[in-house]
Amino acid sequence: MGRLKVERADYAGYCYGVERALKMASTAVKSHEKPIYTLGPIIHNPQVVELFKKSGVNPIDDIKDVKKGTVIIRTHGIDPKVTDKAIDRGLRVVDATCPFVAKAQNCAEELMRGGYEVIVIGERDHPEVVGILAHTDGLARVVEEVSDIAEIDSAKKLGVVVQTTQSLTKLREIIAELASLAGEIKIYNTICNATTQRQEAARDLATKADIMIVVGGKNSANTSRLASICEEAGTKTHHIETADEIDETWFEGYECVGVTAGASTPEWLLDEVVDNISKIDKGTDN
Repeated sequence: MGRLKVERADYAGYCYGVERALKMASTAVKSHEKPIYTLGPIIHNPQVVELFKKSGVNPIDDIKDVKKGTVIIRTHGIDPKVTDKAIDRGLRVVDATCPFVAKAQNCAEELMRGGYEVIVIGERDHPEVVGILAHTDGLARVVEEVSDIAEIDSAKKLGVVVQTTQSLTKLREIIAELASLAGEIKIYNTICNATTQRQEAARDLATKADIMIVVGGKNSANTSRLASICEEAGTKTHHIETADEIDETWFEGYECVGVTAGASTPEWLLDEVVDNISKIDKGTDN
């Protein structure tokens, strides 16, 4: 029978922004005033969030739920008015917003102040996009797909920022259509380097592997996008959070398994998946 060949993507797992946020949270646990909270999950990985809960870091949905202690702003960023409220309540605030997200927020605000009608390319309900919109006082328009452009009127000046985990392909498609609506268009490509690297590595591996396994939170936009990219390459793809979800029947008749992971997926989860698949006897065609 023999073992399956398992190949990991060249770029997979934690990005700089996630590592930075988790270090900040770990420092807060050791030295900041208790209790400690995060506004929403600190990153989109349920297993990591559960580990932090055991350390006394609990996610909340509303600053009104906190009377004292420390509040950590998650990687996706929030409405700056919420930060002000936390400070007014006498809470210690630890801003773990990813620097790439902060850049997108600042670019959106700059465009608005410069008289541009601001377009945010991204997922309307994603917390990062919600935070970016807040930096334009809610005046920006969100474009998720090319079809959304039909709802946008022509403007003298259009300014564009992008959710950090979007794909360059989608950015190019939408910009090509937006260009006809404005006399002037100013674009800030705020997709982070880690996102681009992981997407390109996943696409490359998917063209070589018989089947792809994508590891990461089901609530993680960047992980879900990796799975979509692998599927678009024509490769059978499974998006899982942990090794427990692996079904050996997935690999029957296959030789090579490609494995990648989202930017909020810890190394230990990725290692467990690779180790478990490596122990499976490869199936044979009937």
